[in-house]
Amino acid sequence: MTGGPVTSDETMIVAAARSLRDGAVCFVGIGKPSTAANLARRTHAPNLVLIYESGTLGARPDRLPLSIGDGVLAESAEAVVGVPEVFNYWLQAGRVDVGFLSGAQLDRFANINTTVVGPDYHRPAVRLPGSGGAPEIAASCREVVIVMRQSPRAFVDRVDFVTSFGYGRGPGERQRLGLRGGGPSRVITDLGILEPDPATCELTLTAVHPGVSVAQVRAATGWPLAVADRLATTAPPSDLELTTLRRLVATMTPAPAGGSGG
Repeated sequence: MTGGPVTSDETMIVAAARSLRDGAVCFVGIGKPSTAANLARRTHAPNLVLIYESGTLGARPDRLPLSIGDGVLAESAEAVVGVPEVFNYWLQAGRVDVGFLSGAQLDRFANINTTVVGPDYHRPAVRLPGSGGAPEIAASCREVVIVMRQSPRAFVDRVDFVTSFGYGRGPGERQRLGLRGGGPSRVITDLGILEPDPATCELTLTAVHPGVSVAQVRAATGWPLAVADRLATTAPPSDLELTTLRRLVATMTPAPAGGSGG
């Protein structure tokens, strides 16, 4: 294996990529979710169907897109449709298997905040980018996978604003609101994997990454984190996964000044 030791972010992205099965339809967000989805397509899931919010269906980019409007998505897609069709025909109709999301805050019931930090919406401590299509992804996909770094600042007991609905305050809330999607199935972090408890819907630690202790994960969580009776350890990235990931990330390196592409 070359290129230095495996980083926690690399372990997280590889674990996220492994959660995608070949042939699944995946609604992809930019950033780490996009990196994980494109890694999966290049390794164990060559028939993974990537849908981006901009209307690109079956995109097969040869590099990581910089945004949902990156031209490489349209150039490599099987079809390009309007944004209303993506949401009305594909997402809201239940035709998407997996939605990949991230956020600034996440709480014990997998609700996501990408709107504001602070108790006062009108005068927040931090105003975040907002929702985009994330609320619809969270509501309508058959399952949702959340990928984000874990820290007490990000993993809070209760989010300041519910941008994307996970399980609300517990069992039955998705059904009460009429949400068609199955909700978050797992949260993959740089420390391990959390999954909702079948009875309470509260996130529970089910796996740690190599070299990570339960104490580390609990210290990075803003609520008393439950731990599964049978705690697993994720397999480290293989040589193929790591080499492919690093080559993929390298495609986002800006060209030297004076080069072509302007």
